[in-house]
Amino acid sequence: MSDRLSTFGDSLTAPVRMCFVVAPHNSNALDPLPKAIRAPSDGVITLRAVNSDSDVAHPVREGEVLAVRAAYVRATGTTVTGTIVGYA
Repeated sequence: MSDRLSTFGDSLTAPVRMCFVVAPHNSNALDPLPKAIRAPSDGVITLRAVNSDSDVAHPVREGEVLAVRAAYVRATGTTVTGTIVGYA
């Protein structure tokens, strides 16, 4: 596969280069660090952003994309069902 953009650096405003499943966990940090996460259903995603000191219970709608660099997505407090997708 030819990637004409492979010589350009990645940035927060560049299109994502990786998609991955986010498995909510109470202590495991996300790796890689996402540029955004997508909600699979209506509910709540409890997360902690990279430079935050505390978690936030974020109400979401199905298909909503949160433009947040989440270091953690917590199992406790997260009520969405289905697969949370991370974009890095």
